[in-house]
Amino acid sequence: MTTDARPPFPPFTRETAAQKVRQAEDGWNSRDPEKVALAYSVDSRWRNRAEFIDGREEIVAFLTRKWRRELEYRLIKELWAFDGNRIAVRFAYESHDDSGNWFRSYGNENWEFDDDGLMRKRYACINDLPIKESERLYHWPLGRRPDDHPSLSDLGL
Repeated sequence: MTTDARPPFPPFTRETAAQKVRQAEDGWNSRDPEKVALAYSVDSRWRNRAEFIDGREEIVAFLTRKWRRELEYRLIKELWAFDGNRIAVRFAYESHDDSGNWFRSYGNENWEFDDDGLMRKRYACINDLPIKESERLYHWPLGRRPDDHPSLSDLGL
């Protein structure tokens, strides 16, 4: 086990898989690329839409670009399935561009973890839906989603 270890560790139970999903959501809602990158193995490989990313340095660069474009970013993730060292999630996030155009982005991710609980593979498929500001569903202050905020399923997403 390395000093970078991130519990819970595989193999996952429903409880530990859900915990891993919430930790990922909380990290991404921090919008701190350096902090988020620490949840991934140093040799982590991603496919995010049509972009391929290798290692923590590229993860930090990608997330820095992302959160410069996607302003007031708020994300909800939900456990879909799990088995052994793999977790599948669905998610939706809301953000706007620098012209004030709002979007709700929907997606699915497949994750694979190493023995230290670090994500070594991430495959993301994402679709963007333009929405009006009045159609927004995520209104919590920037940062961690409050525990009492509705989930994706509760919101009908």
